[in-house]
Amino acid sequence: MGNKEDLLAAARTCVYERGFAATTARDIANAAGVSLAAIGYHFGSKERLLTEALTSESGREIGDALDERITDASKEGRSAAEAFPLVWNDFAEVFARNRQMLVASVENVIRIHRTPSEAEHMSGLLAEAVAELANLIAQSDPELTEEQTRAVARLYFALLNGLALQWITEPEGALPSGDELALAIAALAPRN
Repeated sequence: MGNKEDLLAAARTCVYERGFAATTARDIANAAGVSLAAIGYHFGSKERLLTEALTSESGREIGDALDERITDASKEGRSAAEAFPLVWNDFAEVFARNRQMLVASVENVIRIHRTPSEAEHMSGLLAEAVAELANLIAQSDPELTEEQTRAVARLYFALLNGLALQWITEPEGALPSGDELALAIAALAPRN
């Protein structure tokens, strides 16, 4: 790995071990085996390094799991509506595999909220994530309009974040299943 990748990995390790409040730039640089100046050179600030470290990890672990579930659920020509419950059934298992990262991500969101420059940067990252999700959903169900595809992507993103927070709060509690979520959405649909 290069210095940049070493810093990203070290930032995650330090945050997982110490939490955001107790992690210093020096801790990260020492763990990465690089100079303190390397953080500024590659990321501009410790805050940007932490944002990049956590968002890339959550995208790789949680985002890839969601993408895989969408792709698998849409096989055999299932529509987005038919695939929906399959995507969300047993999602707690994904969260359980990534507990440390989820807890750190919640801390990161709070930290970003209090740092205007990071909030703006995160907003751009979130927009990219929703756009990528919309592209995948469009590929999975080409009959959806562009407006529907974007709406489904935003719903998936909201569900993902809401379910993650619920799971962090009560990991042993039962998350709603995909079937229950689909039932709720169907109950809200207009009746003819």
